[in-house]
Amino acid sequence: MASLCLAVGIITKNSKNEIIEVYYPEPILHPIQNLLNDVMEQSSSKEQYFLIKKNQYDKFINIFQNFSKTANLLKHAKSSSKEILIINLDKDLPPSSIPESFLKLQMISNRLVKPHDLNLSGIFSVLKNVAWTDKGAIDLEDLEERQMIARLNGEVIQIYSVDKFPKMVDYIVPSQIRIGDCSRVRLGAYLGKGTTIMHEGFVNFNAGTLGESMVEGRISAGVVVGNGSDIGGGASIMGTLSGGGTVTISIGEKSLLGANSGLGFPLGNNCIIEAGLYVTSGSKVNVLDESGKVLKKAKASDLANLDNLLFRRNSLNGSIECLTNSKTFSLNEELHKN
Repeated sequence: MASLCLAVGIITKNSKNEIIEVYYPEPILHPIQNLLNDVMEQSSSKEQYFLIKKNQYDKFINIFQNFSKTANLLKHAKSSSKEILIINLDKDLPPSSIPESFLKLQMISNRLVKPHDLNLSGIFSVLKNVAWTDKGAIDLEDLEERQMIARLNGEVIQIYSVDKFPKMVDYIVPSQIRIGDCSRVRLGAYLGKGTTIMHEGFVNFNAGTLGESMVEGRISAGVVVGNGSDIGGGASIMGTLSGGGTVTISIGEKSLLGANSGLGFPLGNNCIIEAGLYVTSGSKVNVLDESGKVLKKAKASDLANLDNLLFRRNSLNGSIECLTNSKTFSLNEELHKN
């Protein structure tokens, strides 16, 4: 009985006793069979996940003794009122529950898997839209009463967002990264070591950077940016969540999207899109030779994943031009010593 991931998590429920979110401090990718057998032996359920009973904590502390974060969680949970679950994700199917959905998102943000490695189909219909507050996740149906009770106690509940996805850093702070505004990075984002997200940068779920990158623009859902690339201020990368698009947009290594530029097709390595130029997959492009002569006219999608290209706007006639990029782009090393 193989397993994709095994995890112990802290549950948050609403007033209807429904799970609305789960925090997993230490997801275990591909657990060894002996560990999995010991865990499942304690379960009387054939479901994907089960709640730990009070008389089982000592057994599970012993079972997870080689996983310090999980063992520590279980030790503290013995005297806590919070419910703890154990989930065994044996197959990578579309998410069918909130515990599974939150586990998959945290697997990505923990760098256990990369964007697109997991099946997240239909995750929007599984997750609940909740209020993310300084008191944790609160079901929207419970919010008004919780706010009233808080004010009667002289307190105010601070609401940071109303969304299906929380911010990543409430669950995981990956090593060697910087984030100017944490609310702009969703849980399920993958941030490679050395990545800097400036205050106006944004990274959606199932998307991110594979290495050192400067992000001052928008990385939409599903978009993957290669090592050493720069997403300039106000730049935007098209995702596949809106508009019915099916092509996964990506950016290769050591490429640059200039300030306020845009990208709608997969870009190769060492490429540049000049500031202010938005190139969609259907944009008509004049491909130039070294002398500046038009070799052919092409759609931008025909140039997908090709390396060493420079896209620019002809300031005289307004046409989009593509020529060989003779420069090698590199990030400022001082900015990425995270």
